[in-house]
Amino acid sequence: MLKYEGEAMCNIIPRVAAIHDLSGFGRCSLTVIIPVLSTMGIQVCPLPTAVLSTHTGGFENFYFNDLTDEMDAYAKHWKELDLQFDCIYTGYLGSIKQVDIVLNIIKLLKSVEKQLIVVDPVMGDDGELYSTFTVDMQHKMRELVHIGNIITPNLTEAAFLLNKPYPTEPLDLKEIKYYLRALSELGPDKVVITSVKTVNGQHCNAGYTKSTDTYFIVPYTPVPASYPGTGDIFASVLTGCLLKHDTLTNAVISASNFAAMASAETYKYRTTVREGVLLETVLPVLTQRIDSKNFEII
Repeated sequence: MLKYEGEAMCNIIPRVAAIHDLSGFGRCSLTVIIPVLSTMGIQVCPLPTAVLSTHTGGFENFYFNDLTDEMDAYAKHWKELDLQFDCIYTGYLGSIKQVDIVLNIIKLLKSVEKQLIVVDPVMGDDGELYSTFTVDMQHKMRELVHIGNIITPNLTEAAFLLNKPYPTEPLDLKEIKYYLRALSELGPDKVVITSVKTVNGQHCNAGYTKSTDTYFIVPYTPVPASYPGTGDIFASVLTGCLLKHDTLTNAVISASNFAAMASAETYKYRTTVREGVLLETVLPVLTQRIDSKNFEII
């Protein structure tokens, strides 16, 4: 039974509506989001935006079934059942139409003010938009970011959201704070930017809370390989921690440490990058606390 404490809903098991695509092979999107959050004790209710035989990075001739026209009916049935969600969590969206549908779904399923809305504005990496994205889609994504409580862009996506050129040189702390603050001005109270390189040689994830005007960075050690789905893993651990009432700082520490650990464990085996991280080997870690004091207030 659903319980309420003031305006904050509290399902016995926290419940997430996860609006993402489903790829049958290659660990990313829903095939990592479901096991990560489930291991953390969160119920995941997937609302698939598309079904693919594999993800699109490094595979050819993949099967793709666009579910754009099915999404409204899917969500309306949830509404008819009066399902209550502690969190709505969105990721890769394939078209402007899907962004509009998701905006409507969030309004449809929103039940209390303190419901967590996590927007991972997946658009590109390494300074480039993904091939399926257009400038119009880039601008449309700002509407979704506007209604999020927390957003988790990588540095490429942060630059695109702000209509800025991708920074090819490492950032100093003043520049990092500028990006965080500017993104918060688009709407969300909490902003996390992943995959940031600093002038002192660090790789870090950076966070900001507008309501308290606090900034921080969490350094991590990268591996010499880029695995698909790592961003989904990071955002999912972050979401799980926030649903367990962790602070944003602790949530970013846990997500950073787990994503780095999963990548390092995978790199030991030199598996094909397109298969994603060997998530199955590290999932049990999520039943323990994996945070540390490894952060810096800026």
